[in-house]
Amino acid sequence: MSELSSTRDSSPDGGARGQGAPSPKAALVLGAIGIVFGDIGTSPIYAFRETFAGPHPLALDTLHLLGVLSLIFWSMTIIVSLQYVTIMMRADNKGQGGTLALVALISGRVGRTGYGWVAVMLGVFATALFYGDSMITPAISVLSAVEGLTTVEDRFEPYVIPIALVLLIGLFLIQRRGTARVGRLFAPVMLIYFSVLAVLGLIQIVQNPGVLAALNPWYAVQFFMTDKLLAFLALGSVVLAVTGAEALYADMGHFGRGALRIGWFGFVMPCLLLNYFGQAAMIMGLEAAAAAEAIRNPFFLMAPEAYRLPLVLLATCATFIASQAVITGAFSVTHQAIQLGYVPRLSILHTSETEHGQIYIPFVNWVLMVAVILLVLTFGNSSNLASAYGIAVTGAMLIDTCLMAVLFVAVWRWKMWIVIPAAAAFFVVDGAFFGANLTKVPDGGWFPLLVGAIAFTFLTTWARGRKLMRDRMSEVALPIEIFAKSAQNSAIRVPGTAIFMASTTAGVPSALLHNIKHNKVLHERVVILTVEIAEEPYVDPENRIEFDDLGEGFYRMVLRYGFMEETDVPAALKQVRHCGGEFDMMQTSFFLSRQTLLPSKNPSMMIWREKIFSWMLRNAATAMEFFRLPTNRVVELGSQVEI
Repeated sequence: MSELSSTRDSSPDGGARGQGAPSPKAALVLGAIGIVFGDIGTSPIYAFRETFAGPHPLALDTLHLLGVLSLIFWSMTIIVSLQYVTIMMRADNKGQGGTLALVALISGRVGRTGYGWVAVMLGVFATALFYGDSMITPAISVLSAVEGLTTVEDRFEPYVIPIALVLLIGLFLIQRRGTARVGRLFAPVMLIYFSVLAVLGLIQIVQNPGVLAALNPWYAVQFFMTDKLLAFLALGSVVLAVTGAEALYADMGHFGRGALRIGWFGFVMPCLLLNYFGQAAMIMGLEAAAAAEAIRNPFFLMAPEAYRLPLVLLATCATFIASQAVITGAFSVTHQAIQLGYVPRLSILHTSETEHGQIYIPFVNWVLMVAVILLVLTFGNSSNLASAYGIAVTGAMLIDTCLMAVLFVAVWRWKMWIVIPAAAAFFVVDGAFFGANLTKVPDGGWFPLLVGAIAFTFLTTWARGRKLMRDRMSEVALPIEIFAKSAQNSAIRVPGTAIFMASTTAGVPSALLHNIKHNKVLHERVVILTVEIAEEPYVDPENRIEFDDLGEGFYRMVLRYGFMEETDVPAALKQVRHCGGEFDMMQTSFFLSRQTLLPSKNPSMMIWREKIFSWMLRNAATAMEFFRLPTNRVVELGSQVEI
């Protein structure tokens, strides 16, 4: 039997819109421009510059300028427009995108097969790499914008790092207040920013229209034919122009694929390309000495000197917004990982009374802040950070390509004669970018890989430890039917309702056993409640609640939530009418089990992983916080378990 317990609506193009009438398409497009495109939109500040002035400098001649420009154009076309915006956005999990949503979609079809397990592990590793990316993005974005002050006045150089740190620290400090109010300013600011990009680029292109020849892919091919090694190494910087592509797919659930596609093809992509072509046009129109000086910061030097300071301020605002989007993305990814069982319960605060997706996770926020500060102080400037940037992004892109190939075969059931050439083409492109970025490992690329490896270890250790703990507890669990009959004669029944939270739907929870053992009483109504997280973002309201009447006042109840939903148990219980009557919170007690790990003679995990899991278990947020249980109605009973 099921009860209605949710009122979430979904937009027809895949975006969850919450309660009320759907927002107009124009509002969604503007919202996407203000939030989603910030990361890829700030790339022109440093991407073109790093390709020529980075660790592998290129000559500022026509061959290399048009070759790099052609690579940027076709990379943006193939990776962003074709792979992510056109194909990946079709792979929505009930309107939601992102690697974890894609993994949940695939695993729901392939089950626990061999390659299904590999797909899950790849998705988890891509998620781990995202944390490295979310640390570098705010640092390089804000720092590169503040460095524009040196194009206004050289004397600003000593103040670049202090100003960047103040901005970044301020960014993390405001997270607790939420982004609802600030978010209203995002779209207008980014709209102005992208428009300025287009105007600056168009002015330069008009003066040197020959740069448009780079639209021909032959110039990229010629670049590789002439300088094979340098062209390959240049891919490590060219990829900076497409960082943020994965964010378009991940944020699909907030705005819908239709709004994102309109925003990308109709406004953002043309503005970005005009700016990149404008930077190249400006360099091509300068003498050799002037070009060598201008390539140090071509983005800001495109603007006339009188407008350079306003451009710096505008770019700083844009990078601030882009960093905000990355941080909130880290919160969302962590929330998904918690719901899917890869991260222990963490304290999650809601910063909006109307928008469910606006959350704040203190632990993630402070870890990111410390990491960003250390990155800025350690690397010192955006050029050095660019050496660390890219490997996490390209690694995630390559993993997405692997998952996309599985999607083609297992979910969409494409013919192999279509799958093989399509997947091979994306593997070649993404593999080339990833290979080029591997050369950055000694110069800083090790950082996101290290962060990814640590995060992957924690994610998999928690998932493995939870499974082992549940297996051990189910091995000794007493069947509830037998317990209900035997307990009826061995305990006094008292008024009220007792809800015992259980991690599985089988057996008797340890808290119930301890309660009857020590207190020797049972409430008139005993409910064994299990919260299950489905491998889909939202659960249909009619499938939210399921229960069985076990007799003697005992009930087994299951609450199902999607991995994008909030587990508000009291709110769900208010909808229940047929499980022994309504639930009065003042007459209901919640009993929780808190497990303590004991050393095992034959551990199922390596000792060091068992210690990590034990530490994570001790520091996880309580079930009371996670399930939003009333604090004055909760009783915790401890138990011990070996894994």
